[in-house]
Amino acid sequence: MGYPLAVSTKHFVGIDLGAESGRVMLGTFDGHSVTLSEMHRFNTGGELRDGELRWDVDRFWSEIKTGLKVAAENANGEIVSIGVDTWGVDFVLFDKQNQPIDLPWHYRDSRTSGIMEEVLKVVPRQEVFRKTGIQFLEFNSLYQLLAEKKKQGSLDHVGRILTIPDYLHWKLCGSTVAEFTNATTTQCFNPSTRDWAVTLLSKLDIPTDIFPKVVQPGTVLGTLRDEIAAETGLGNVNVVAPPAHDTASAVAAAPACYSPDVPWAYVSSGTWSLVGIESPVPILSADALRENVTNEGGVDGTWRVLKNVMGLWLVQQLRASFERRGQTLTYAEMVAQAATSEPMRSLVDPDRSEFLNPEDMLEAVENFCRQTGQPIPETVGQAVRCVLESLALKYQHVLRSLEKLGKRRIEVIHVVGGGCQNELLNQLIANACQIPVIAGPVEATVLGNILVQCKAAGEIASLQELRDIVRRSSELKEFRPERDDLWKAAEIRFRELSTPVAITGSTPE
Repeated sequence: MGYPLAVSTKHFVGIDLGAESGRVMLGTFDGHSVTLSEMHRFNTGGELRDGELRWDVDRFWSEIKTGLKVAAENANGEIVSIGVDTWGVDFVLFDKQNQPIDLPWHYRDSRTSGIMEEVLKVVPRQEVFRKTGIQFLEFNSLYQLLAEKKKQGSLDHVGRILTIPDYLHWKLCGSTVAEFTNATTTQCFNPSTRDWAVTLLSKLDIPTDIFPKVVQPGTVLGTLRDEIAAETGLGNVNVVAPPAHDTASAVAAAPACYSPDVPWAYVSSGTWSLVGIESPVPILSADALRENVTNEGGVDGTWRVLKNVMGLWLVQQLRASFERRGQTLTYAEMVAQAATSEPMRSLVDPDRSEFLNPEDMLEAVENFCRQTGQPIPETVGQAVRCVLESLALKYQHVLRSLEKLGKRRIEVIHVVGGGCQNELLNQLIANACQIPVIAGPVEATVLGNILVQCKAAGEIASLQELRDIVRRSSELKEFRPERDDLWKAAEIRFRELSTPVAITGSTPE
């Protein structure tokens, strides 16, 4: 009679920072599935300092150390490694003595307004896209660097640039490298050479020696600094670069089967919605430029061909608008009111520039409806339904473009991340696209982060095996499309409302 083999559990720490909150999570892997435990959660968000919108990364670092102390106290066994993922684009500049110069700018700060247009007068749009493969967004790192150069007169004072997760890895272990998936979001990276876009940067008088060596997700960056190991009680733990861009981690954890017969797409749903497909190569064609898609690096040589859509930011800011008017509501209450509101009453283009950072989101939605001759939302439910239906139609528009670029019809959509808990939106996406939606996992970003660390430790052999583990570890829910003739008419209305005057810049001819 045989006896079951003892299973060795191992622990990994995933640090995940988003635009609203950050958390330190402990992942326990038993060789079959992974369980997650939240050690510490804290608010992030930007801060206005002297009229400038910044990220207080010093406060984030203090909160992270608090979470690491809790992880050290709660881990029943050895912690193998730690890794950080965050949003993309933003960065910390270092001086020539390798010290941070200032708190990093927030991508929603207005200082980059007009910078993209100035760049395109020097370098044609086609060349910028060919050299970077990135969607034209006015807050990309490229334009942020040029805004800094414009403010300071030059970048001669800069010794190094590290994106936010790379900076936090530096704080953990002293590494001064750039993780691949996050580097590709900057519009300073060349997907063809798989290195920094030196020719483009030189044309714009951006010093190329400030850009660090690029490493792949799963690279061991070093061990905790001695003082951090002692302060947190973690000891001599490895620091591993996960897919450091949060969307790259989330897409790695999309519970898709590797089947050539089932082409799939994803919506990484949160403050931003990242709508895309996975490709073995970047797509840099004239059609890709015309559609203004982006090519960002993934795990195991994959590329995320996607578009940024404004996402649940609009709902988050509507909530703040209602609160200022004396209505304190949970997201669940807002969605419940939307579910019983009249469908297709009003629509907005979520990517219009006026929704990027308005003083009052409800006023911005009302003004758009007024200017386009639509009924103005009069209730919470009407405003939220307007935004959710508009997001579903935007996703449908993006997915149709991606089908043309990928030359395959998408048959299923995986919605991952915190936004996958919005069941009304999931159903609206299925209805708009007329294909099934699989929702989950909620914690896709942290799962991707931690499971790539598992892969670096030799516990997982491939991306396919990683996704098999995600399916075993997660609760997934399917939404089947419902037939509704309202969607056909709404699609035409939405197309008429959507204009090139958006955060993505004007559409190239």
